[in-house]
Amino acid sequence: MGAHLQPLALRLLALTFPLVAKGFSDETLEKAAKSEGYCSRILRAQGTRREGYNEFSLRVEGDPEFYKPGNSYRVTLSAATPAYFRGFTLIALKEGKEGDKEDDHAGSFQIIDEEETQFMSNCPVAVTESTPRRRTRIQVFWTAPPAGTGCVILKASIVQKRIIYFQDEGSLTKKICEQDSASEDVTDKPILDCCACGTAKYRLTFYGNWSEKTHPKDFPRRTNHWSAIIGSSHSKNYILWEYGGYASEGVKQVAELGSPVKMEEEIRQQSDEVLTVIKAKAQWPAWQPLNVRAAPSAEFSVDRHRHLMSFLTMLGPSPDWNVGLSAEDLCTKDCGWVQKVVQDLIPWDAGTDSGISYESPNKPTVPQEKIRPLTSLDHPQSPFYDPEGGSIKLVARVVIERIARKGEQCNIVPDNIDDIVADLAPEEKEEDDTPETCIYSNWSPWSACSSSTCEKGKRMRQRMLKAQLDLSVPCPDTQDFQPCMGPGCSDEDGSTCMMSDWITWSPCSVSCGMGTRSRERYVKQFPEDGSMCKVPTEETEKCIVNEECSPSSCLVTEWGEWDECSASCGTGMKRRHRMIKMTPADGSMCKAETTEAEKCMMPECHTIPCLLSPWSEWSDCSVTCGKGMRTRQRMLKSAAELGDCNEELEQAEKCMLPECPIDCELTEWSQWSECNTSCGKGHMIRTRMIKTEPQFGGTACPETVQRTKCRVRKCLRGPGMEKRRWKEAREKRRSEQAKKNIDSEQYPVCRLKPWTAWTECSTLCGGGIQERYMMVKKRSKSTQFTSCKDKKELRACNVHPC
Repeated sequence: MGAHLQPLALRLLALTFPLVAKGFSDETLEKAAKSEGYCSRILRAQGTRREGYNEFSLRVEGDPEFYKPGNSYRVTLSAATPAYFRGFTLIALKEGKEGDKEDDHAGSFQIIDEEETQFMSNCPVAVTESTPRRRTRIQVFWTAPPAGTGCVILKASIVQKRIIYFQDEGSLTKKICEQDSASEDVTDKPILDCCACGTAKYRLTFYGNWSEKTHPKDFPRRTNHWSAIIGSSHSKNYILWEYGGYASEGVKQVAELGSPVKMEEEIRQQSDEVLTVIKAKAQWPAWQPLNVRAAPSAEFSVDRHRHLMSFLTMLGPSPDWNVGLSAEDLCTKDCGWVQKVVQDLIPWDAGTDSGISYESPNKPTVPQEKIRPLTSLDHPQSPFYDPEGGSIKLVARVVIERIARKGEQCNIVPDNIDDIVADLAPEEKEEDDTPETCIYSNWSPWSACSSSTCEKGKRMRQRMLKAQLDLSVPCPDTQDFQPCMGPGCSDEDGSTCMMSDWITWSPCSVSCGMGTRSRERYVKQFPEDGSMCKVPTEETEKCIVNEECSPSSCLVTEWGEWDECSASCGTGMKRRHRMIKMTPADGSMCKAETTEAEKCMMPECHTIPCLLSPWSEWSDCSVTCGKGMRTRQRMLKSAAELGDCNEELEQAEKCMLPECPIDCELTEWSQWSECNTSCGKGHMIRTRMIKTEPQFGGTACPETVQRTKCRVRKCLRGPGMEKRRWKEAREKRRSEQAKKNIDSEQYPVCRLKPWTAWTECSTLCGGGIQERYMMVKKRSKSTQFTSCKDKKELRACNVHPC
């Protein structure tokens, strides 16, 4: 770029400008002249310090005193209203360094907005303005240097009306030091081994504080909600989510869709590291008074090995925003269990979607970014945006209270009288919170456990809603689930064997009639107390194949395994199949069924409103002119397993563009006229009429009259010429008069008016036409005189060239 386009800050900071140099000391100029690097020159350019000067400020997001090596921080340079600045310089320097060498600079800057900021051409480690103009705020990212760098000084200069402010201390300088081991413990608590004994039972209660009143900017009135809470109590060997980590597929589905299904699957796959799966219902809408709707809660247990708890829930609708706790330790240093935890929550970003507002369309983040807390400076269109960079207002609070302890405790001193009661009666009587307006049948007996081994499973019971007396009061679930294990297994039994799943049944011992079949399993983990496993590893049962063993019966295989249930929730059907091995010996038809079906029950379906993306922009009109159609679409963001969605995903409407051009339309050419001379050279003309005039920019009409040359017999020259012409004209008149007389005699009642005068010629030159008319004066009423009509004659005129 030319010198006239160099950034203003560079031009004003260059010491060759006498106007700027006048503001600096001779000692500063002398040092600058000796320095070889431009970076060192701008660092030594000092403006006059002004006490209490805070018109401009340099701020690191979160105002940290320490930085983590390799972490990125948002740096903001701003002017307080009504001040402004035209140019600036921003640089990061190791404490105590002059900036003469490349090694003196610390970390690296990253440009956010190329229209506002750029790297300085003469000092690439520094940032300056892209174009000199009035501005009140700029932002860049600064990545902290590697460990061992020590403290860093971030410095800014401001150019305003040819005055440079550059301070070693105060609002334009920020000192930030490397985080040492002592301060690191403050933000990243190490997870210690737990020394507590027995187990403890806790209740998690979630209080949402996200509403239009507390967070009015762009609040989604129709679809605001908290998704179902999902989490677990777990060991330090398994982490559901954490700041600075990457979201798993389960976390991604919670963050983007509010679906806990994949997250629960991931948790259950870590069965050795997980004690309790934590689940609570979704909340639609996100906030209601506690006297209208109780806060969602869930109970869970912890033990010495699995003493941490984590959970998350989506703030919806949102791109990928959540709240939750990560690896909250409920074990105390005194070998006891924490009595109560109260934690206020702010939203965090899962790093999987780059949307900036509640209802942003899906925009996957590629590559995936790390989980991080949202800030008030993320984007001007963010609902949490605050130009001052203040903290985000809390959106939720979680309370975790200990409600019981079981087993022998290391710390036997109770916290209060309530805790004593809880310890004496850990098996609390189940409270029935069914509203009086909901009338149910009795609970059915518990179903068999879904696990036949010592792995954790669940069992189910059901009841039927007979009547709902008040529709405004919701009725609780009609299904209830309870954790369980297979026969002979117990959580508290130290002699429990961990068994594998049963292997598939062997074929029946006979091919016709009744026989036996068997299956096996093996020991995955022997008892902790060293005892022998007493759980059977093999079992047999009777089987029947081809009940009728006669010549008319056919041989079939055993039934195969049941297919998956046809429904993901509620009632469905499942099927199993078998094959015909041999048709009847007597040649008859095989009557054995080869397919069997029965009903299957899945967890209750929870119908929630559809979660949809905003409508897209309208498409272009389907036509380029006139009337057409245009469409727009939106996407289903909620997961399919949450229920069917009947909302329309595409809309169409009529659109109108400027009228289409209409081209000129003409009739066919008329016959050529007679030659315009009786002898010698002349010309003939033909014409055509305009049927449709051109409109809206259509094609203009072409010529409507054409002329062509003609040649009649050669003209005779001599004294008898005039006499011959006169004779021909007289003969012509007599012929016309005779024709009229014949017409009068033939049609005595068809009387015509005389010919009108010829009209004006249609053109001034080049050959035009004239018209004259003979109108009917008296028309006979008799139908036989059909030829009594008005007459019209044409002739050429102005045939001379133009």
